Amino acid sequence: MTTTTDTVLRIVLPGLVEPNGLELDRGRPPTPGSDQVLLRMEATGVSFAEQQMRRGKYFDQPPFPFVPGYDVVGTVVAVGSDASPDLIGRRFAAVTKTGGWAQVVAVDAADLLAVPAGVSADEIETVVVNGITAWQMLAEARVPDGGTIVVFGVSGGVGGMLAQLAALRDITVIGTASARHHDDLTAHGIRVVDSRAGDVHRELAALAPNGVDAVFDHIGGDGIVASWRLLRRGGSLISYGTAATKDDPGNARLPVLKLFGRLYLWNMVPNGRRARFYNFWKGKKLNAKRFHSKQRDAAAAVFSALADGRLTPAIAARFPLAEAGRALALAESRTTSGKIVLTP
Repeated sequence: MTTTTDTVLRIVLPGLVEPNGLELDRGRPPTPGSDQVLLRMEATGVSFAEQQMRRGKYFDQPPFPFVPGYDVVGTVVAVGSDASPDLIGRRFAAVTKTGGWAQVVAVDAADLLAVPAGVSADEIETVVVNGITAWQMLAEARVPDGGTIVVFGVSGGVGGMLAQLAALRDITVIGTASARHHDDLTAHGIRVVDSRAGDVHRELAALAPNGVDAVFDHIGGDGIVASWRLLRRGGSLISYGTAATKDDPGNARLPVLKLFGRLYLWNMVPNGRRARFYNFWKGKKLNAKRFHSKQRDAAAAVFSALADGRLTPAIAARFPLAEAGRALALAESRTTSGKIVLTP
């Protein structure tokens, strides 16, 4: 095993705190397990998952305290006894779920995703979890080329990636966003509805009176019923979050389980439509080899599109890691478009 001895900074989420309650911890870097590597972080990001985790609302988050950080881009500086020493000095991305908000991160070697040369770490960071998620959801929805989709939160990280990937296939995008983002979205060909309109679903239905081929909904709650009704025959509802209940008191699992029940019942009734819940980690425990193969395929496609200019990295803001609290507060303000990136 090769090691590094520098003192490193990590950000700790100690409990149910406001963004300014994040703690800075300095100590020795982690020791990689036998099949792990250490990545010297070059970029990590703020996602909706961290916003949920600080409220204790992420479905399977670890107990407090822990280091947040859903994904990371960095260079391998150490390897465990069973990992190839040839990895040292090479740059990779990885989806970690937690642990990314640190200057040095221990990552399973199997989770490494090769990144193209000539693209900066912060640009790659914008399309790691967001790009893979969007790519896989669009494939799951089976949207035909030239079809029409609805994307809730189209100015956000995943929503923006969905819109860009859809545009590559001439798919019409109808999205929701706050008014401050409308001019930019419209300039990119997106038909946009104010996310704070009195009846968002009615506004969306007016733009697609014959229904749409897919709806991508990260909001959940009772509004998921109206999202289901937007579909035409053969359409797919892809649910991938429960933002509507993030501030509700009580057990974080109950809204998710209620959502699962609804989706299951809709699929049980023959009606020509499909409802799915997208889980980034689905299948990893059952068949890790297949899971990693699918992740690498999606990552390779998205990273390639970024490298050759078919995708544009949307960086909302950059912060040093030590200012993760400010970055998280900005993300929760809903005033930005794109990915907030943290650097060492």
